Amino acid sequence: MGYTHFLARRLANVGTEMSLDVLAYNLKRVLKTLGFSKTMKAMRLTGA
Repeated sequence: MGYTHFLARRLANVGTEMSLDVLAYNLKRVLKTLGFSKTMKAMRLTGA
């Protein structure tokens, strides 16, 4: 994903930061694969 350092200092905060980075990466992949309208439809069906 291209990151070599974290902005957070403590381990719990670094874990949160990494989770957000991975979530953003995966969401970008889904949007690129399915497109916006299909992604939103799938999210509504799952209750997200």
